[in-house]
Amino acid sequence: MIAIINGNVLTVEGNFLKNGTILIDQGKIIAVGLAREISVPDHVKRIDAQGGWITPGLIDVHTHIGIDEEGIGWEGDDYNESSEPVTPHMRAIDGINPFDQGFIDAAKAGVTTVQVLPGSANVIGGLMCCLKVKPGKIVEEMVIRNPSGLKIAFGENPKKLHGKHARAPQTRMGIVALLREHFVEAQNYMKKIKNNNIDRNLRLEALVLALKKEIPVRAHVHRADDIMTAIRIAKEFDLDLTIEHATEGHKVAEHIAQSQLRAAIGPTLSSRSKVELRNKDWKTYSVFAEYDIPFSIITDHPVLPIQHLITSAALAVQAGLAEDKAWKALTLNAAQHIGLSHRIGSIETGKDADIVIWSKHPLKSFANVNMTMVDGHIIYQSS
Repeated sequence: MIAIINGNVLTVEGNFLKNGTILIDQGKIIAVGLAREISVPDHVKRIDAQGGWITPGLIDVHTHIGIDEEGIGWEGDDYNESSEPVTPHMRAIDGINPFDQGFIDAAKAGVTTVQVLPGSANVIGGLMCCLKVKPGKIVEEMVIRNPSGLKIAFGENPKKLHGKHARAPQTRMGIVALLREHFVEAQNYMKKIKNNNIDRNLRLEALVLALKKEIPVRAHVHRADDIMTAIRIAKEFDLDLTIEHATEGHKVAEHIAQSQLRAAIGPTLSSRSKVELRNKDWKTYSVFAEYDIPFSIITDHPVLPIQHLITSAALAVQAGLAEDKAWKALTLNAAQHIGLSHRIGSIETGKDADIVIWSKHPLKSFANVNMTMVDGHIIYQSS
């Protein structure tokens, strides 16, 4: 058993606890409250937060960590199987290097859970997974949900990459036509499965998971019209949809809200590297909050290095986002986005002991991570 004491506990879903105590046993939070309310047995190991801030571990729901390694080039580029435009049978888990430096950087930055997606070169990129940040482990010991979604992409990336090779898609019409074609094929495959007289098809099996709503479809979309096209396709095939990046989401926020969708916004701190990013703006976060659209803040690591997840939240607050909304975007909203809020995203009894101790308030000043804990184990501690 472990007790974290003498800290300012931000539970996210609940009260702020000045001088709070957290009890942990077998990787789970078994009690949280004010120091005067919780009795800590003598034999328990104590971790003194020394007046620092204690928060849930941060969650980045849109990364390519481990599958697009920084500083390596071609050898570490395993996130786009760009030999063809439709690859639903690709699985991110098969390309992840758990010894990627990115996982160490994440631990140092207080990030405890990540979702790893295939890239956006293809119209349908493949299946993604969620990992706990446990540097130096094998992938099988890190996975907490697999698959956690199906990646699809609209706009410049698939259009440019495949168009330059004189193959479809070369237009936005071509992107959507390919989506429709393959989802209809998967619908027909589902009907044949019922008759139990068909060979397995790994490509169509992945699409069937989405058609059955066993996993969401996560759509790479920047431009406002692409966002609306993604919504149109989701309605047409009755898919669970999340909006990924949402760069021009502020332009169509009312429609996103009406569709009751979740969004992952970012990386806003990165450069305007292509035309569809020209209207990127920090106001997207506060506009989404105004329309009560549940959203997460993302880095798209390594597009923006994962250590700047907290920086992005601080800048969104500086631009007008309420602080409590920013915290939820980093924790509880993010946990709900990936379907894991029953385990992570807040400091509550029964949840995983994924906890960060900061030197001071991390959104108001430059704060250091003193300790990062995953499942009750310390994965990073400052010297």
